[in-house]
Amino acid sequence: MTTMTDPPKADGFRFGQLINDTRYRSYTFQFIAIVLLFLFFGWLINNAMNNPVLQQVGIDFGFLADPAGYDINQKPIEYTSQSTHLRAALVGGINTLIVAVLACITATIFGVIAGVLRLSNNWIISKLMAIYVEMFRNIPVLIWIIIIFTVAANTFPAIQDYRGDNPTNTPLLGMFAFTNQGVFIPSFVFDGAGGWIVLAVLAASILGIFALRGYARKKLFDEGKLVKILWPSIALLLVPVALAYFLLGQPISVENPVMGRFRFEGGFLLRPSLIALWFALSIYTGAFIAENVRAGILAISSGQTEAAAALGLRPGRIMSLVVLPQALRVIIPPLISQYLNITKNTSLAIAVGYMDLTGTLGGITLNQTGRALESILLLMAFYLSFSLIISAVMNVYNNSVKLKER
Repeated sequence: MTTMTDPPKADGFRFGQLINDTRYRSYTFQFIAIVLLFLFFGWLINNAMNNPVLQQVGIDFGFLADPAGYDINQKPIEYTSQSTHLRAALVGGINTLIVAVLACITATIFGVIAGVLRLSNNWIISKLMAIYVEMFRNIPVLIWIIIIFTVAANTFPAIQDYRGDNPTNTPLLGMFAFTNQGVFIPSFVFDGAGGWIVLAVLAASILGIFALRGYARKKLFDEGKLVKILWPSIALLLVPVALAYFLLGQPISVENPVMGRFRFEGGFLLRPSLIALWFALSIYTGAFIAENVRAGILAISSGQTEAAAALGLRPGRIMSLVVLPQALRVIIPPLISQYLNITKNTSLAIAVGYMDLTGTLGGITLNQTGRALESILLLMAFYLSFSLIISAVMNVYNNSVKLKER
């Protein structure tokens, strides 16, 4: 005999609970979605394997060991037309990474400067930044690539202007030559393993600067002590590198471009296609980053700025110590998406003849070998891997600046 205070007896499990019971409903729908997704991909794979053409040619990556038979205009590493398709893909991949890394850095600089200046009290500066943002982000990046390529190829002086007994142009500072074939810049020459050791010391010094900044920030937030980091950071950057450089016998030298009989010899050539792609992606994406920065700054309460000003902090200190550290929590997540967009938009390089991975592996190699499926799979794997690496690194940084509750 039960009373009113006794708990009701639990009924046995029924399949209807998978839909009607809120405890199981979400798991049911997730399981159904996963099953449907696997069935869909299984159907695609089955169709591909039963395709008569694919059954005839099969899936074979052996073409990567065959001679490529074509030249690449921008070669960051040694490459000839007799190198393999794998080597050509490697050159294209490095070219893609060069543009992506350079564009991410410069787009961030442009975006931060434009985003901060757009909130300036100076009416002219604010409006100029607004014009920059609205103009560049509302015109397709492909058009900007073509415009900058045309300007670089047609406004810089010709090689002939640097030749002869009385040249009309001379390299800037004896190091930089701007021509219609590209910009010749100095290059570094490594003498053995010592040069790489110096680079490793430089990387360690940069990490040490970040560690010093973290220590100074912790001191400021925990104890209210302001630790000066400017000169220690400069010393940490220069002294270890200089010691390693001279102790190892100066293993790194600079090779400036020198005018030869027909063209510049030595140095490194930045072709108009590289310059166009780099700066177009930078100014285009920088306009979007500027809006992210502006939104992040506006998300901070004006009371924070007023309180910092009441304590006697200068405007520059207020921005660097109070506003931007808090605004980063709003800026970083959309900034990750902009970096991923830059990486994917590098595939537009083929429009100006810059030989990136899409132009080599996904272009000439694919057409020569007819291995479309293999080439596209490798392209997808590259872009996916690099995008995941960017996302992982930026998410680590995002977790370091996010608000930590006590």
